[in-house]
Amino acid sequence: MRACIQRVRRAAVSIGGTTVGEIGLGLAILLGVRVGDTDGNAAWLAEKIANLRIFDDEAGRFDRSLRDVAGAALVIPQFTLYGDARRGRRPSFSDAALPEQAEPLYERFCQHLRQHGIPVETGRFGAHMLVEIHNDGPVTLWLDTDISRRGNPRL
Repeated sequence: MRACIQRVRRAAVSIGGTTVGEIGLGLAILLGVRVGDTDGNAAWLAEKIANLRIFDDEAGRFDRSLRDVAGAALVIPQFTLYGDARRGRRPSFSDAALPEQAEPLYERFCQHLRQHGIPVETGRFGAHMLVEIHNDGPVTLWLDTDISRRGNPRL
């Protein structure tokens, strides 16, 4: 799994002009599911994000987590995070999981975040969405559960 997370003051997602998910302070999470991902990947990533200290304390240092600031998460399914544009001019998405594998893992990731006490709003899997993100900082991080990149197999 791969997540692009952005610390936000506000984020919303709409489909066809109708808002389907909206948060205030928290994280906008663009989530991609890779071929071979498991519930273990979803659980590890959700725990990591819920406890990642990327919110400022009184001294302005990154010392508070999403849980510490009582923030929420807006989770957007984003298969294009696995786009590979190294060759040619059109990206390949062969590393992205097919929808029948990806959607249940996307849902499981959201459930795992909720189990950590995080209020979760979502986009809609497979829909064309308009995402509005008010990035705070800006703070943007990339997290990946691919063991070969992380070098520390925890799954």
